[in-house]
Amino acid sequence: MLRKRGSLILCGTFLFITWNAILVLLLWGRPPPGQLDEPGQGQGEVAERPTNDVVGDVLRMADMFEAELEVQKNILIEIKNHRSLWEKSNKNRSKVIVPPQPVIPILVIACNRVTVKRCLDKLLQHRPSAELYPIIVSQDCGHAETAEVIRSYGNEVTHLKQPDLSDIAVRPEHKKFQGYYKISRHYHWALSQVFKTLSHSSAVIVEDDLEVAPDFFEYFRALLPLLKSDPSLWCVSAWNDNGREGYVDPGKANLLYRTDFFPGLGWMLVREVWEELEPKWPASFWDDWMRQPEQRRDRACIRPEISRTLTFGRQGVSQGQFYDRYLRYIKLNTEFVPFTKLDLSYLKEETYRENFEKEVYSAALATYEDVKQGQLKGPGPFRLQYSSKESFKMLAKNLGIMDDLKSGVPRAGYRGVVSFISRGRRIYLAPPPGWTQYDPSWS
Repeated sequence: MLRKRGSLILCGTFLFITWNAILVLLLWGRPPPGQLDEPGQGQGEVAERPTNDVVGDVLRMADMFEAELEVQKNILIEIKNHRSLWEKSNKNRSKVIVPPQPVIPILVIACNRVTVKRCLDKLLQHRPSAELYPIIVSQDCGHAETAEVIRSYGNEVTHLKQPDLSDIAVRPEHKKFQGYYKISRHYHWALSQVFKTLSHSSAVIVEDDLEVAPDFFEYFRALLPLLKSDPSLWCVSAWNDNGREGYVDPGKANLLYRTDFFPGLGWMLVREVWEELEPKWPASFWDDWMRQPEQRRDRACIRPEISRTLTFGRQGVSQGQFYDRYLRYIKLNTEFVPFTKLDLSYLKEETYRENFEKEVYSAALATYEDVKQGQLKGPGPFRLQYSSKESFKMLAKNLGIMDDLKSGVPRAGYRGVVSFISRGRRIYLAPPPGWTQYDPSWS
């Protein structure tokens, strides 16, 4: 840039000197003022040479030089003024600072599964930037083969090892739940490492038995600003509990929901929420603890229509609970959705609640028999109403969606409503109009 500006100034100076030299030559042969186009003199005639009055000619020539120099002076002043404006504009432009993109670490919770390789391979395959998405693997259990798999990735991942591998003293009736106690202890340690030791402001937690979708990273980056700015949200999840094939709309990969149920299975939280939860972190069953009213505090999570994670880990401390009936059939999204380029303002609390309730309670009321037998008329959506814990569980179970409740909240539910697809129609399994709050006894 400096070299270019120097060339321009040199070129301008040369042109200025050349121009004035030409002016001198022209003015030397120019007649005095008043001699041009006098009566009787044709415009095409050549002016006479200077008179014998040398002193007068010199004075007249000096006047003309002075006038021309004044004109050139004004031109140079204009050039200087424009140059200063241009330099000021460039100076201001150079001060425009593009804010750096936030770093979103991916925390992989690992233990004794060598199949963590599948999880890490997919994360690395779809990761758009190592700088923006550092992968941190926190390993519990001390399993040597799993540790070797993690080490094989070299500096592509950061390998942390939970230092406390001791058994945890529990009540005799909870001895069979020792694994859940260790998991909770590990989560507490790993999250503290990410937020306190490494000083990250957000994190996405992934278990070692999860495979991620191509737009996994895009999804979380797009939703981080909303999570940070909306106090009615406390997490973003990649998971739909009812996201099995046939229960989601394959044409709505960009559709997102608010949910009162904490989904987990690939989820993001910010440091402020961790600082709130960390002092009271439970000794065991941390995920169900997250679903209690005291922790949720009427806040919601964001979840997708089509899951951005898929679990392949049937064996674990839960002994495959729900896996064979539900989890193995979850549909993993394959279409890349450019979430960072979409307007996601519809997910803000007041706007979303108003539009969602209007759509649910303006939908045609259907009967269980019509839904089950595929006798619904029209494209939908349709509303199927429940009025008690028992009726909800009966309808959910018979329609093939998850029927369990945690502190009264159904899986994937928002304000008591569960949205899913049945035989190609959108169904809202909903409480009666006027719903106000969950009943924690419905568990």
